[in-house]
Amino acid sequence: MREEFVFSLITRTRDKLLKQAEQCPEQLRSTIPEGFNNSILWQMGHVLTVTDALVFGMSGHPIECPTTYRSFFGNGTKPADWTEAPPAWDTILEQLKAQPNRVQAVLSGKLSQGIAKENFMKAETIGELLAFHVMHESTHSGMVSGLLKALNRKP
Repeated sequence: MREEFVFSLITRTRDKLLKQAEQCPEQLRSTIPEGFNNSILWQMGHVLTVTDALVFGMSGHPIECPTTYRSFFGNGTKPADWTEAPPAWDTILEQLKAQPNRVQAVLSGKLSQGIAKENFMKAETIGELLAFHVMHESTHSGMVSGLLKALNRKP
């Protein structure tokens, strides 16, 4: 697998997610439409948090997201369970924008290296981990698309 293709795919996938975020009016960022468990704010925070843990944590590199992010955006969490205010939208978006550059800076030249931890995906190399990451982020981009449609429906 060509490294430049992988990093380009990561950047394009993230750019799409960020463009979707821009389409969400401020007053709807935390709204959870009927039939959904999470908001667009949660989706953005989840992608950020899971990418950090998955890509960096499983490849043996330091995680940058504060540990508190996991209680807001980790697997199995939802805004209905929050007991305090989540991180700010602008903070999350800035971190999302910076993350692909860090992925490339830290992992360039290492895609064929083995990963540091056993994992549910059975990924064996950093390249395989990044392939799963793109699939995960694309799934959440699809969720954001559905949320945007539901939020913009007129009664």
